[in-house]
Amino acid sequence: MLNRVVLIGRLVADPELRYTPSGVPVANFRIAVDRRFTNAAGERETDFINIVAWRQSAEFAANYLGKGRLVAVDGRLQIRQWTTQDGQRRQTAEVVADSIQGLDRPREGGAAVPEQEREAPAESGGEEGTPGPWEDE
Repeated sequence: MLNRVVLIGRLVADPELRYTPSGVPVANFRIAVDRRFTNAAGERETDFINIVAWRQSAEFAANYLGKGRLVAVDGRLQIRQWTTQDGQRRQTAEVVADSIQGLDRPREGGAAVPEQEREAPAESGGEEGTPGPWEDE
């Protein structure tokens, strides 16, 4: 079986960095990815995709990426299901990032990113069974 996703898009907002109860960093952010083809009106549609990054990738995203930055994300698609406190079943799709790379330079006023810090190293996914910061969706 193969579950691999490669995306290039712009951050919709700054990444949110949080820590699990055991101290593992996790960042959540969303990127906007334009579709390749235009619709009937001749306009390009955009998909907004949730990204979850763990450990060093999470810290990289929080420290070096911000709203509007162009990034490449390599990871796997994950579908999560849960039940809300009022008994409603919910589902969401997200990409768990194995690696993240900044593709452009920060906008004026932002700190320059050294070459060795433009890419977060590849790493394994999150902690199984550990509730993440997204539970309040």
